[in-house]
Amino acid sequence: MAARTTTRSRKPRAAAAQVDLPDAAELERLRLSPEVAWYLLSRNIPLPDCPPLIKTPEPRDVPGARFDPDRVDRVINAFSKLRHTKGQWAGQPLRPDPWQVGYILAPVFGWVHWDDDADGYVRVISEAYVDVPRKNGKSTLCGGIAIYMTCADGEQGAEVLAAATTKEQARFVFDPVRKLAESSPALKGHVQPLRDKILHGRSNSYFQPISNVADAQHGANLHCYICDELHIHRTPDMLETLESGTGSRRQPLGMIITTADTGKRETPYDNKRRRIEQLARGVLTDPSVYGVIWAAEKSDDPHAEETWRKANPGFGISPTRSYLAKASRKAQQSPADLAAYLRLHLGIRTRQETKFLPLDAWDRNAGMVDEQTLAGRETWGGLDLASTSDLTALCWLFPNDADGAGDGTVEAIWRFWTPEANVESLDKRTAGAASRWAREGWLTVTPGNVADYEWIIEQVRRDRDAFKVRSLGYDPWNASQLTTMLTAERAPLVKVRQGFITMNPALKAVQRLVLAGTAEAPALIHGGNPVARWCVDNLAVAMDPAGNVKPDKASSGDKIDGVSALATGMSELIARPRKKKSAYASDDDMMVV
Repeated sequence: MAARTTTRSRKPRAAAAQVDLPDAAELERLRLSPEVAWYLLSRNIPLPDCPPLIKTPEPRDVPGARFDPDRVDRVINAFSKLRHTKGQWAGQPLRPDPWQVGYILAPVFGWVHWDDDADGYVRVISEAYVDVPRKNGKSTLCGGIAIYMTCADGEQGAEVLAAATTKEQARFVFDPVRKLAESSPALKGHVQPLRDKILHGRSNSYFQPISNVADAQHGANLHCYICDELHIHRTPDMLETLESGTGSRRQPLGMIITTADTGKRETPYDNKRRRIEQLARGVLTDPSVYGVIWAAEKSDDPHAEETWRKANPGFGISPTRSYLAKASRKAQQSPADLAAYLRLHLGIRTRQETKFLPLDAWDRNAGMVDEQTLAGRETWGGLDLASTSDLTALCWLFPNDADGAGDGTVEAIWRFWTPEANVESLDKRTAGAASRWAREGWLTVTPGNVADYEWIIEQVRRDRDAFKVRSLGYDPWNASQLTTMLTAERAPLVKVRQGFITMNPALKAVQRLVLAGTAEAPALIHGGNPVARWCVDNLAVAMDPAGNVKPDKASSGDKIDGVSALATGMSELIARPRKKKSAYASDDDMMVV
C-alpha cells in the first residue's frame, strides 16, 4: 500500500476532521490534487481509480486561490434534489459518481479567488472541457450542472443554455433535465418546467436549449452554457457566440462535453482539443480553463477489459461490461465498425475510412524545400480547378533522378488561390487557418468572388521562366476558359482524366513515396505546406472491385484540390520518357524514367 500523508484543505470546514491522504506519487497516478482528494475522503467519497489520459493543471498556484469545499457541497446537494427517471435507479436521488466529483465538479466549482470587482470570492475556472466516450453519464452531469447554475449559484437573472447544432441534439441535453425537474419533489414549487424552457421564478432565471447562432446571440448575457458534442460542430460560430456572451457575468461557466471526433484537422473540436492538450503539457498557461480527456492509447489492446476501464471512467455502471463486450465483438467483425468503436467507446480519434495517405507519414516527409535551389530544374505539374469560387491548386514536382541518376525522391511545391469572398467560408471550415495561410504566403487571395485567372496565368509565366516546365497536366472537366488562356501562353498543357485508369498509378506512386519516407530521409519532400496538409487530411479515395483508386471528392472531409493537383502532376511525371526504373512506380505500373 502506498505511504500516506495527513493534510487539510486550504480552508476546510471547521467541523471536518483531518484525513490521511495517499502520498504524492499515488496522487500523481490518480491525477488528483491534494485538495480534491481531501474533499473526497472528508465526505466519505472513495477516491476514483480511473484517471483521465489528459488533465490540465488545477489553479492551485493562482495568487489568492483557495479550495472552498462548501461550494462543492452545494453543487452535489443540487444534484441530490433530482431523481432518476429510468431503469433500476428510478425514483432515487441523483448522486454524481466519485469520478465526476473528483475530476470535474470539485476542481471546477471548488477553486475560488478574490475578485475586487465582485467584492467577493468567485470561481477561478470559467471554461471546462470534458471529453469522454459514450454512455459515461453525460446526461446526469449536464442535468445537475444546468439545474445548479439556473437555480442555486446565487446569480440573479441567470441565463443558461444547452447548445447543439440541431434541435434534436440540443434536446438530448435539455429533455432529460426537464424530466428530472418534473419528477423531483424538492423542485416542485421552485421551478416551472415548460416544453422549451425551465423557469426559476425566485431568481428570474431560465434554462433552455438552442440550436443556432441567432438564438445564442439573443441570450447575450449568459451565466452558463453547455455545449454538447463539439465534434459535430462544423464551424466555430456557435461556440464563439456563446463564449462572447458571458462577458458581463462575475463568474460565468462554459461547459463543453463531447466525445472524440474522427481526427479531422482545423475544426472547432480540433482547435479546442489541441488547446487543452497544450495546457496539459504546460505549453500554454490559462488557469481559467480546465479540461479532462478520457481515452485509450493507440497502443492499447482495444478489446481488453483493462482498456475499457482506462477509457471509460463509469465502467461497470455505465457503460456496463456486457455493453462494451458486445460492441467489441461487433468491431472485430468489421473494419467500419472498428473505427466507430475506437472513437465512440475508447475515445481514440480515428477516421471512419482507412487513410490512404496517413497524416503522420505525410508529416514525416516535410523536409525542407528551397525554391531558389530548384531554379533551372526540370519539373512536371498538375493543375486543379474544382470550383471558380473556392480553391485552385497548382503543384510542381521536381524528381531528383531526372538525369537517370539520383535517389528517386521528389520535391513538391504548391500554389493555392482563392477569391477574396471565399476567405470567410474557408476560415469557418479551417478554424481560422485560411487567413493565417494567406498572411504567411501559402494561399494567394485574389480580388472578387470568383477565381481570377490572370493571377494563375501570371504565376505560370513566372514558374515557366524559373523552371524547365516539361508538362502541365490538367483535368479537362470545367477548365476550358483557363486552359484556353494558358494555351495562348504556350504552356505545355496535357489533359489528365481523373478516372481510375489514370489516377490509380499516380495516387499509388504518391502513396509509395509517402510511406517510404522518414523524417531523416523524406521521399516526397513537401516542406510542410499547411494548405496541402489540410487537403491530405481531407482525402478519401474511391476504390473499384480490382483495387484501383482515385480521389473521391464527394466522400472527402473537405477540399482535396492540393492532392488532386499532386496526383495529376505525378501522372505526368511517371509518364515521362523512360530512362530507368522509377523508385515510386510499382512493377504493375511498368513505369520507368
